Amino acid sequence: MQFSEVLGQEHIKNHLTTSVDNGRIAHAQLFVGPEGSGTLPMALAYAQYILCGNKDGENKGRNESCNIKFKNFSHPDLHFAFPVTTSDKVKSKPISNFYLEEWRQLLDQQPYGNLFDWYKLLGVDNKQGQIGVDEALEIVKSLSLKSYEGGYKVMLIWMAEKMNTPSANKLLKLIEEPPEKTIFILIAEDEEQIINTIRSRCQVLHFPPLAEEVITRALVKNYHIEQSIATKIAHQANGNYNKACDLIYQDSEDIQFEKWFVIWVRSAFKAKGNKSAIRDLMSWSEEIAKTGRETQKKFLAFCLNYFRQALLMNYKANELVYLEPKSESFKLEKFAPFVHDSNILDISEEIQDAIYHIERNGNSKIILTDLSIKLTRLLHKKSQA
Repeated sequence: MQFSEVLGQEHIKNHLTTSVDNGRIAHAQLFVGPEGSGTLPMALAYAQYILCGNKDGENKGRNESCNIKFKNFSHPDLHFAFPVTTSDKVKSKPISNFYLEEWRQLLDQQPYGNLFDWYKLLGVDNKQGQIGVDEALEIVKSLSLKSYEGGYKVMLIWMAEKMNTPSANKLLKLIEEPPEKTIFILIAEDEEQIINTIRSRCQVLHFPPLAEEVITRALVKNYHIEQSIATKIAHQANGNYNKACDLIYQDSEDIQFEKWFVIWVRSAFKAKGNKSAIRDLMSWSEEIAKTGRETQKKFLAFCLNYFRQALLMNYKANELVYLEPKSESFKLEKFAPFVHDSNILDISEEIQDAIYHIERNGNSKIILTDLSIKLTRLLHKKSQA
């Protein structure tokens, strides 16, 4: 991965390459950034810069045989760990090494992809992956061996917040005092979900969302679309290049999520004193409950964002509103007045509670039905302003 292929984040590129050039490489680093900000591509470019002994801020011109190995992500001293679960391919004790073929496919096709894309590629979006104890034991085992090329070894842990507590505890000593010339690069979207003992041992780098102009330039270059269309998509993507790519192909899960959201909100509006609408809400809850838990969690996060965007429009902060509903019959400006100071906090809390309970394997149908009934009451609440 070339640094030139990593979008934006120039100050982080300069920091990382300069630190390597000066021989000051932290043994444990945590890259934190929202989806689509480039944490994974940056980590790959950084690992290549270290392992291939590259100089002058780019991965070319020095050790070409080493650089070629990175083109298909097969360098023997680059190790990966990422969330996995059982599947048709792996029936028990899943670890990352069993899914390296699929992982390299993701890196090649969607380096800005998210966890939802990864589970979809594995065909396990009805399950929740994790980085478990078996993975931790495999990491300890692989890093106890000498490096293949006699230099550094790099362990890249993607979505490190999916590391469960027993696994984190097993890796704690290794991250604190790794073998000589061993570097950990942890990548996360939610820093708070990583246990403090791991976080405190890492040098943390925060990645901001990508600027609109950066995404616009990338879309024009990579997809050969008109500047005006690219600008519009970049605005809707809100700093997320992965979402921008999905919007190009009309492949964004947000399109389906919006349809579910519109049905949900309309049924909730009608449900006050209306038995048939209550049945519609229960049918809606049953339909969503049939999808995978990752889909349910991502959908509820989409709903939370939709309500926040409606709030911003209601209070005339239009420059912060990037959402553009695809439905012809559902207008954000007409929905916005129903989201206000008296209900937004309660709506946010109820949706976040629902995500929490779904993540912990609660009964999805009951959780979504309960959330729907609460939403009915909250949407009819009057503003105090």
